[in-house]
Amino acid sequence: MSPRTRPFIAVLLFLFALFAGGAVRRAQDTCGPFTDVSALFCPYVLEAYYTGITAGTSPTTFSPDIPITRGQSAVFTTKALNQALARGSRRGALGQWWTTQGGQTMGFTTIGGAAFVAVQSDGEDVWGLSASGTIERVHASDGRSLGTWTNVLGVQSRGQLVVAMGKVFATGFGHLYMVDPTQAPGSVTTVADTKTGSSTSLTFDGSRFWMTDSGGSLFIVTPGATVPWAVQTIAMPGMGPAQAIFDGANVWICDTPGVQILKMNADGSIALHVVFDEAPTTPTFDGANLWVPYGIGSIAVVRPSDGAIVSTLIGNGLSTPMAAAFDGQRVMVLNGNGNTVSLWNAASLQELGVFSTLPGGQPTGVCSDGINFWIAFQSQQLGRF
Repeated sequence: MSPRTRPFIAVLLFLFALFAGGAVRRAQDTCGPFTDVSALFCPYVLEAYYTGITAGTSPTTFSPDIPITRGQSAVFTTKALNQALARGSRRGALGQWWTTQGGQTMGFTTIGGAAFVAVQSDGEDVWGLSASGTIERVHASDGRSLGTWTNVLGVQSRGQLVVAMGKVFATGFGHLYMVDPTQAPGSVTTVADTKTGSSTSLTFDGSRFWMTDSGGSLFIVTPGATVPWAVQTIAMPGMGPAQAIFDGANVWICDTPGVQILKMNADGSIALHVVFDEAPTTPTFDGANLWVPYGIGSIAVVRPSDGAIVSTLIGNGLSTPMAAAFDGQRVMVLNGNGNTVSLWNAASLQELGVFSTLPGGQPTGVCSDGINFWIAFQSQQLGRF
């Protein structure tokens, strides 16, 4: 790289860092599709890649040390500035494509089969897992059902969904199931078996799946060329892990019975404990902090680097908060009582108000597709906010 090029590259990386907001982080030993990018530059390279500023020099290489021309520099700079000004464009962050949006009204879609116990978005469609063992695909733009996959065994009320690697994954009865959205609806594919009778959480760390069960076990599943995939089992004596989430660097496990959340090392050992005075429930990650609902009316905003609780939020209609989701700008919290949701601005922690949902519907899960929040209800309704 020439001496003249180095200062410009430094400025360009500064622009990427400024506008990235920490939303994209290095996962394990990969940097998105690139195999030649160091951990130092990975967040900025991924931001440039996901926002369309550059596609690299091949499907798997970015070539960070190759000099660029003045013409290429002008293209990169213009695209970077356009992305900074047009924050409404979709962007990649922890496997989600997010956009800012307004709207404070809710519409409803009736779903088939049975009520969803978990919902996730792939950025275009919403996927719901039902207690009857089906996965339904719902078109986000009009609420139209696009198909149903069957044979997810033993879901009950604890099944979980994750969108990863271009596929949809679900848990049930100790198994990890997979749906390929490019194929016609049918039976799910079983890709792993934990040899236990329950599964209470599921998350993806960029290369592996993390599952837990109510008996105090952690399972790390490594995808392979053939099924079943390899499963590493780690005992967690005395714990009842209930939910898991990935913050771009570490997996966190919500141990509701233990009244704590656990930051995990890559090998499955516990890095630190964050203890609460009341039981925590399903958290979300906003690209900078974890939002952890707990107790009868509180949200803890937790800094992932050291587990410090940087703010405790009360009020704003919180009433037995049960789950949280992030849309790229706002955090929504489902309230178990009162048929309401509470909203905050994620960056400023400003209250955005409390809003009514479906009277008597009893919410079961929430996610965002980057345009709307989607809320599942026991009444077989899917609300779009």
